[in-house]
Amino acid sequence: MDISQLNMFCTVAECGSISQAAARLHRVPSNLSTRIKQLEQELDCELFIREKLRLRLSADGHLFWQYASQILAKLEEAKSVLSGGEPRGRFALGALESTAAVRIPPLLARYHQLYDQVALEFTTGPSDDLTAALLAGKLDAIFIDGPIDTDVLTGMAVWQEEMVLVAAGDHPPVRRARDVAGAPLYAFRRTCAYRRRFEQWFQDDGATPGRIYEMESYHGMLACVSAGAGLALAPRSLLDHLPGAKTISIWPISPTLRNVPTWLVWRKEARSVNLTALRQLLVGQQ
Repeated sequence: MDISQLNMFCTVAECGSISQAAARLHRVPSNLSTRIKQLEQELDCELFIREKLRLRLSADGHLFWQYASQILAKLEEAKSVLSGGEPRGRFALGALESTAAVRIPPLLARYHQLYDQVALEFTTGPSDDLTAALLAGKLDAIFIDGPIDTDVLTGMAVWQEEMVLVAAGDHPPVRRARDVAGAPLYAFRRTCAYRRRFEQWFQDDGATPGRIYEMESYHGMLACVSAGAGLALAPRSLLDHLPGAKTISIWPISPTLRNVPTWLVWRKEARSVNLTALRQLLVGQQ
């Protein structure tokens, strides 16, 4: 087993196809097939489930992919640190959707202007999903709600968000959760920390919301709220950037849940030059 073999395996896992992976790596498909089979023989397990036109990871393959991805990421990080040069290479970031819509664009634009040798990759998702991707080595750093400081992860506070209740424009005043008990809610999946705050707001006031409809974007939530179909919780900074924001009403929630810091989070052992450059940019904006 060697590094090139791990890279081949991870590329096939990402592409789901020997031919596509071969084209990306500029190798012949037969060479990749042989190296993958050799790897399976060495590990004494099947890494892929072979279907007609695709390959998908087996349970053992998925586990091995997590380790292989981390090894490759650490190797790139080591090269970057030892070179002592400018940031370069792959840099995978993740963020909450609201953060990605409002806070991230000017930051990444500036980063790209300064470090054009960095291949930025970006994804959005709920807090728990992003944290899992960071721990699995799929992401180098993430922007999520904080604070956070564990045995594995650390970070820095970079922005402060005010969470507000969003209702239809003609909705009666909302002073507490009991005023809207039983109302339908629009939120992300349960892995979203903002959704947990929304549910906590009702619980703290001894109220129960109505049905919770899971959606994948604030655009969809705002459209439903604007039509009078329910309520949503959103960062105030996001609302001015969404179509239809003038057709809604905004109400504060309890002070204990209202203010949410956004943190840049990374693994404690990370020594990436790319990450250091991003942190310096953020410090300069504060």
